[in-house]
Amino acid sequence: MRILIADDHGIVRQGLTSLMERQPNIEVVGEAKDGQEALDLVKELSPDVVIMDVAMPNLNGADATRLILRDNPDIRVIALSMHAEKHIVRDILQAGAMAYVLKSYLFDELSKALEAAAAGERYLSPRIAGVVVDDYVSRGQSEQEGQRIELTLRERQVLQLTAEGKTVKQIARQLHVSPKTADGARRRLMNKLGISSIAELTKYAIREGITSAHF
Repeated sequence: MRILIADDHGIVRQGLTSLMERQPNIEVVGEAKDGQEALDLVKELSPDVVIMDVAMPNLNGADATRLILRDNPDIRVIALSMHAEKHIVRDILQAGAMAYVLKSYLFDELSKALEAAAAGERYLSPRIAGVVVDDYVSRGQSEQEGQRIELTLRERQVLQLTAEGKTVKQIARQLHVSPKTADGARRRLMNKLGISSIAELTKYAIREGITSAHF
């Protein structure tokens, strides 16, 4: 099994690589420090499994998963996170992740998640399984859920990059568009959300789990 590890913390990548090297029939073929680098390495290395941190700068784990699986539907993604909030869990599972493992239980549960992914099965940390069930039960009862604004993948990318302090030129360069196109996309996003300032846009992105306050 060929594995790509994507996490913005070097010490986590090193720990995961060390763990993987102890497992039979597993090869770590690459490491990525953010979602964008993960996309590039998937094209170059063609891994079987991507171990994907959920919260990463430039491109978060959920949106990286969407982009990877759009072009590589046979790749299996295992999500890693220190977060158990239902909207974060829901987002990356809806993006196509096969498993969700909490970092606090990483070394106990990652092997189980890898076995499940190899068999084409899903795996959730026990705490996450409870979150998923609670979310399923409560979603039909939540009025707020019905008011939630759905964003396109490109809108989510623009939102994350803006919230992380990127300029229009930097956003344009990362998304491979002109600065005029990037600026227009940001203005349309703010109008869609009814938000008039970058500060409020940043708060929204953090609240929705699209970026982290730690970047």
